[in-house]
Amino acid sequence: MDSGRRQFLGRCGAVVTGVAAPFAFPRHALPESHAHPDLSSGTSTVTDLRTGSGTVHERFMRLVIEQARKNPKWPFGAVIVDTRNGDVLGSGVNTGADSPLLHGEVVAMNDYVRRHGNQGWADTTLYTTGEPCSMCMSAMAWANLRRVVWGSSIDEIRRTDIVQIDLPAHEVALSARSFYTPELLLGGVLADHTNRLFRQAQRLRQSLPEAPSAELS
Repeated sequence: MDSGRRQFLGRCGAVVTGVAAPFAFPRHALPESHAHPDLSSGTSTVTDLRTGSGTVHERFMRLVIEQARKNPKWPFGAVIVDTRNGDVLGSGVNTGADSPLLHGEVVAMNDYVRRHGNQGWADTTLYTTGEPCSMCMSAMAWANLRRVVWGSSIDEIRRTDIVQIDLPAHEVALSARSFYTPELLLGGVLADHTNRLFRQAQRLRQSLPEAPSAELS
């Protein structure tokens, strides 16, 4: 069982923490009978992620982890999903060796724009292996991307010797509250798996000759 702690920010602006909190507050609370879409077939049967359970988030986090494996030294992967039907609209993995701007979330956002244009962000959910840094969270605020789900926290990532700006994603979101109102900021989804991924990456980096610079999240 995943033991990662989860935290989420609802539209009320309050941060709630706890163990295995499955979802945040949708715009309009729905009856519990509508809260568990059937994923047993393995196909995209999600009708609306805003009514989905923690199992739905875990399913997409597994896709993110597969993205992250494309860069085993710096496993920051991200996918962008249509909140209404579960379609994957964009994906990416850290390519910081090419540019310091190309964190996994930014690469996924660029892929989304290439495929769908700079529009429709409010109807998407971004999944990422690590808590977004202040740059990436700010980009999501400017885009009005209202739903963000991640695995490992900034603190956990720092424990694997990756430099991080010590500013939690929810604080960045709150600082943009004059124009940005997120529906969901959820951390700790499959954190046991993503933490393991970052620890494996740490061992890999330690086994290789020192690089001239480090790619961050």
